[in-house]
Amino acid sequence: MKVAVSRLGFGAAPIGNLYREVPDEVAFGAVEAAWQTGVRYFDTAPHYGLGLSERRLGVALAGRPRDEYVISTKVGRLLEPFDGDGLDDEGFAVPRHFRRVRDYSADRVRRSIESSLERLDTDRVEIVYIHDPDDYWDVAFGEAYPALEDLRSQGVVGAIGVGMNQWEMPERFVRQTDIDVVMLAGRYTLLEQPSLVSFLPLCAERGVSVVACGVFNSGLLSKPEVPSDARYNYETAPPELVTRARSIAEVCERHGVTLPQAAIQFPLGHPAVVSVVIGSRTAEQMTANAANFSASIPADLWNELKALDLLDPEVPTP
Repeated sequence: MKVAVSRLGFGAAPIGNLYREVPDEVAFGAVEAAWQTGVRYFDTAPHYGLGLSERRLGVALAGRPRDEYVISTKVGRLLEPFDGDGLDDEGFAVPRHFRRVRDYSADRVRRSIESSLERLDTDRVEIVYIHDPDDYWDVAFGEAYPALEDLRSQGVVGAIGVGMNQWEMPERFVRQTDIDVVMLAGRYTLLEQPSLVSFLPLCAERGVSVVACGVFNSGLLSKPEVPSDARYNYETAPPELVTRARSIAEVCERHGVTLPQAAIQFPLGHPAVVSVVIGSRTAEQMTANAANFSASIPADLWNELKALDLLDPEVPTP
């Protein structure tokens, strides 16, 4: 990828009031903690809090040397003013002063980036992802991608890619376009590696970088002890996955490692993966994530997981 990112990235969805309100000072503290732990890659999107995540990130990063950090944002959900009552109905605790318009047309992509730059109070973003075009392949491929390719050629953005919760459509983008990067959510984790067979080898072959996010599978791998009501793919986890996660956690414990420590480090074992992005709501969460990311993990842990068929024997490990 033409843009260098830190191995650990800051996911800014939580500071967009994901699920519950976060005071400004708490959100800014989370970004400050990320900076102090060496994070220099910050990911956001208009979707996150109807622009609140971008605005807060812009404020929190203001005054820092602009050449020292990387911002990525996304296109595909354009924000338009909206006179609605109550709170956002897509998981963010923010007033409905805007509405999301799903639109991957070239003009709307350019307009979306302009609006993001204004909210972030910056003159550029280093990476732009086409955000969740699951049901919009034709227009995402036919309009959004060419528009971003043009902006990349002009130097307006440094790298372009696609960000999704699946690997199949990103694989089509890798095969049929000249994208730089894929943000892959939840499909290459310690729990499951469906993208390992064809997608990740293709990315390595084509020189397309992968940013792994959702590495806790929506919470299932986020605690040393897996609760019965753990979440997976934003819903209650099926019992068989809870059992599998607990088995992995038991192996981790035998080697003096916690489940979150293994989960946050695992994706970087693959040569195509350049960064792991973790959402953090508070300074304490960010500090804990950074500590998990830097914890020492013995090779014997990965070997035992493979021996117990909890990892494919061919999976590359850190």
